[in-house]
Amino acid sequence: MIISKRILLILVGSALVTWIPRITPFILGKMVKFPAVVTRFLEYLPLSILFALLLETVFNAKAGHLAIPKWDIVIALVPTVITAVWLKDLMKTVVVGIVAMALIRLVM
Repeated sequence: MIISKRILLILVGSALVTWIPRITPFILGKMVKFPAVVTRFLEYLPLSILFALLLETVFNAKAGHLAIPKWDIVIALVPTVITAVWLKDLMKTVVVGIVAMALIRLVM
């Protein structure tokens, strides 16, 4: 299969457009000395993003309606969160979450 120059340029351009905005904050973060309050704020950012993604997954929300929990996901979260807090091991937490969700879907 031969790739034309145009397609190759599109692929390289797409990769750069995706890569540059993701890597630029890391480069700038290494070059700039932030004040302590900014550094403290940025420490909570990854946790906040993950929690927002978790809430979006757990609740089924529609405009003008009360958010309804997806009970299968809530049930799978219980052993997953216990594993995360108790073992503090990301790989084991992910495995427990996957197995819990698989078992719940098998039963339901």
